[in-house]
Amino acid sequence: QVQLVESGGGLVQAGGSLRLSCVVSGRTFSIDAMGWFRQAPGKEREFVAAITWSGGINTYYADSVKGRFTISRDNAKNTVYLQMNSLNSEDTAVYYCAADFHFGSRLSEEYEYDYWGQGTQVTVSS
Repeated sequence: QVQLVESGGGLVQAGGSLRLSCVVSGRTFSIDAMGWFRQAPGKEREFVAAITWSGGINTYYADSVKGRFTISRDNAKNTVYLQMNSLNSEDTAVYYCAADFHFGSRLSEEYEYDYWGQGTQVTVSS
C-alpha cells in the first residue's frame, strides 16, 4: 500500500516562489522515479518534472518550466521536492506528484506512473 501526500501549495504573487513537497509512505524501496504533473482549469494534466530515485540522479523538465523549477529528492525522508521560482499566471494549477515503480523510460507520460497524490493548489496572482 503506497500513499503520496503533497504539501506546500498556496497563493503567491507573480515573480514569487514556492516549494512543494511530496512524502511517500509504504513500499518506498520500490520507487524508481518520481514526477510532478499539473492541471490548470479547463486544461489537460501536463508533465512538469521528474527525477530518478536511486543511483545517479537524472532530472527532466518540461520546456515551460526549465530554468525556473528544480526537482530534488531526499531518499532518507522519502520525499521529493519541487522548487518553483519566477512564478507566473501560467503556473496556476493543481500540482500532483506521482511514483513510478517499474523504471519507466517515458517519464513525461502519465501512463508511466503507478501511484498519484491528491494534489495541491498553486495560484499565482498578477
